Amino acid sequence: MSQFSSNNGQAIRFAYWVPNVSGGLVVSNIEQRTDWSYDYNARLAQAAEKSGFEYALTQIRFTAGYGAENQHESVSFSHALLAKTEKLKVIAAILPGPWKPVLAAKQLATIDYLTNGRIAINVVSGWFRGEFDAIGEPWPEHDERYVRSEEFIRTLKGIWTTDNYSFDGKYYQFKDYTLKPKPLQKPHIEVFQGGSSRAARDMASRVSDWYFTNGNTPEELKKQIDDIREKAKLNNHSVKIGVNAFIIARDTEEEAQAVLQEIIDQANVEAVNAFGDATREAGAASKEGEGNWAKSTFEDLVQYNDGFKTNLIGTPQQIAERIVELKNVGVDLVLSGFLHFIEEVEYFGEKVLPLVRQIEEAQKDQITAKSA
Repeated sequence: MSQFSSNNGQAIRFAYWVPNVSGGLVVSNIEQRTDWSYDYNARLAQAAEKSGFEYALTQIRFTAGYGAENQHESVSFSHALLAKTEKLKVIAAILPGPWKPVLAAKQLATIDYLTNGRIAINVVSGWFRGEFDAIGEPWPEHDERYVRSEEFIRTLKGIWTTDNYSFDGKYYQFKDYTLKPKPLQKPHIEVFQGGSSRAARDMASRVSDWYFTNGNTPEELKKQIDDIREKAKLNNHSVKIGVNAFIIARDTEEEAQAVLQEIIDQANVEAVNAFGDATREAGAASKEGEGNWAKSTFEDLVQYNDGFKTNLIGTPQQIAERIVELKNVGVDLVLSGFLHFIEEVEYFGEKVLPLVRQIEEAQKDQITAKSA
């Protein structure tokens, strides 16, 4: 187990990507029985809640591209899904730049109050330069975007926990500002962030509650997780880890692999290549060239967040075993995408999740027996 694993025998958790933008989660012409409408998403949120998912993550896009012709705004959409559910926590993606910390802090505190503490935030540092150019927002270079995001998170947490809050940063300034009412969640609303680069990991180790990384193998994930946790320990901070995975669970491995092959065979080549070009402003732009998508192949890019690499593709038993492998290297949460969302979320809850819990229990019993 990762030396600084934070899950301490906790059950691994599950989140799903909310399809609040059109085009689904793969850049492919394959049929996707998934829809970006509110009606579909409300039914999906209820199905996910019933199937054992604890979190949902809404996406933020301001412009069309790569199959996402239509995009609903993340904060208002998150609130709408919370109104249709009882336990699910919804994580709203927010971009520093278009949002200022004071607006995000106020919006989310109000939604927290209205939903009895079920909103969270995912701070997206920005990966799509074309979007920022289109809306007249400055585009700082890669590591500088993380400087801005770190200030954004520090000020959010400050506003949510302190009266007469002051901050004098490079990007944001506050003087004796008091937000009331404060959020219901204590000490504050949970803060997620994404990334894979050194700058992203360093920021997570200082300020974020959760770190989402792109899909990868357990070995590669362990390197990132150990790095974050060691740095966080030096900062007297702890971070939980979420990993992206595109899940294709079928009754046989052959069926699952055939679906994967069909997704790739029907990839929208032009859109995938355009997406690949855009991502060079993200991971490959990091100083060490190791951020999100820096080493993604064409096949990887067909799924937005390298979700195929996590290899949760096969039978329920194979997937359950691989999920527990992820947990054993320090992953706390699997952020999942699916081809046909509602039906596959239900299949996952019925066939895969019970097996995950069985394997977790068996591991716990082994540890108990060894220490007895």
